[in-house]
Amino acid sequence: MDLGNWDTHFAQGGALGLQANLIRDLADGLAAFYADLADYLPQLSVVTMSEFGRRVGENGSLGTDHGHGSMMMVLGGQVNGGKVYGDWPGLQPGQLVGPGDLAVTTDYRDVLAEICQLRLNNPALGDVFPGYSPVFHQISQ
Repeated sequence: MDLGNWDTHFAQGGALGLQANLIRDLADGLAAFYADLADYLPQLSVVTMSEFGRRVGENGSLGTDHGHGSMMMVLGGQVNGGKVYGDWPGLQPGQLVGPGDLAVTTDYRDVLAEICQLRLNNPALGDVFPGYSPVFHQISQ
């Protein structure tokens, strides 16, 4: 599934505004999906991710430009939730990459590989992610 219109480079707002509304729509949709499938939670795995991150600093039009550090969320009955997995590099200028990007600390393939193997019972990770050796982070029970 896809929830579009996240390519916001201007007037994103803070706790209120365009970005907050998008986050609320996503949260409400995930909460409703989770509630509707309550009887199937042990079999449920949902991954939410973006193909790009955002710069740390605001641009001249009160938005943020594309960056490369991002995040993923995993939802499901067998997820070790309530945690942030990965390393926090910090927001100081010396901790950022290039002109204001968060550092990537966890490869998205690590998360997807763990779900493929442990949740989908597909151990053929070399076929799914050719040439990549995933690192598991214990997101699944």
